[in-house]
Amino acid sequence: MTFPPPSSPATRKKWPWITAGIVVVVAAVSFLSPGQDDQSAQATAVSASVTPTVADSTTVRAASSSSTPVPVSSALALSPVEPAAVGGAEATAALQQLAGLEIKGRAPKTGYDRDLFGQAWTDDVTVEGGHNGCDTRNDILGRDLEQIVFKPGTRDCAVQTGTLLDPYTGNTISFVRGEGTSNAVQIDHVVALSDAWQKGAQQLDTATRVNFANDPRNLKAVDGPANQQKSDGDAATWLPPNKSYRCTYVADQVEVKAVYGLWVTQAEHDAIARVLQDCGAAAPAAAPAPTTTTVPEAVPAPAPVPAPAPAPAPVPFVDTAQPSDVYYKNCSAAKAAGAAPVRIGEPGYGTHLDRDGDGVGCES
Repeated sequence: MTFPPPSSPATRKKWPWITAGIVVVVAAVSFLSPGQDDQSAQATAVSASVTPTVADSTTVRAASSSSTPVPVSSALALSPVEPAAVGGAEATAALQQLAGLEIKGRAPKTGYDRDLFGQAWTDDVTVEGGHNGCDTRNDILGRDLEQIVFKPGTRDCAVQTGTLLDPYTGNTISFVRGEGTSNAVQIDHVVALSDAWQKGAQQLDTATRVNFANDPRNLKAVDGPANQQKSDGDAATWLPPNKSYRCTYVADQVEVKAVYGLWVTQAEHDAIARVLQDCGAAAPAAAPAPTTTTVPEAVPAPAPVPAPAPAPAPVPFVDTAQPSDVYYKNCSAAKAAGAAPVRIGEPGYGTHLDRDGDGVGCES
């Protein structure tokens, strides 16, 4: 029987090194695998399922001093946030846009459900950032944070750490992805979904509502506790504690409501108008009065009313009877002669017998 030759000492010494190398490789693969965002169960599912498809890197963001800068794919980068509209022309434009919004009462919240606005932070939208291979939450974190470090293996999608200069409070907040830490920075819907539902979003189709919930114009990375305090309030019930940001905040609300055809309540309208006017917005100019002088047509004077004709003077009685040979000295004589009463024209009539001048003498 032939036995294999025994292993040489050199060969036996190589196995521990090979085994150690395999352990190192497995550990490295586990470390480099994409993590999940634990801010919410929905956000976790979305973040874990995202697989960015674009790899060419053209834009570089600043990373923290303890790490190397991470290139950002141009397909993932959102448009930068415009400077705050702190007054002047921007505030005036927002006030004019506010004048175009319909003012109505708040509709009932009946039937509202978050699911009516689609899966949270879905990438399946047609607004900016849609279908770029990265969920909406990470899109906004990547836009609003500074000194960003992306999680390895996520192709510059999942933000691992960063720094937020919070617009709502003015505080600087460190963001660290992880359980119990991610909620320090939350993504706020500038126009809350519930508020939108009660002011016109009920009439929008599902695709438009999903776009609304993921539109970067309506999203802002902010301080978590401040976002919780705001809840679903509008400008009449909540404004950012950072007063220098309030003009931008309400101007953004007006823009979003104008884009999606939503209305405002009277209290909300008045609150927004006050903020914009405090920022220096000029009230819309009144229409100028006409400069052409119009000469009114001459109105003819009314015809004079003729004075009433004077009542005709009574016609004096004139005795037209022919002289008669019969003569009564008085009514006693006429009665004694059986002639009373004696009428004008009859023998013996005389005015001395007709005391009331009615043409009949000695009538009584």
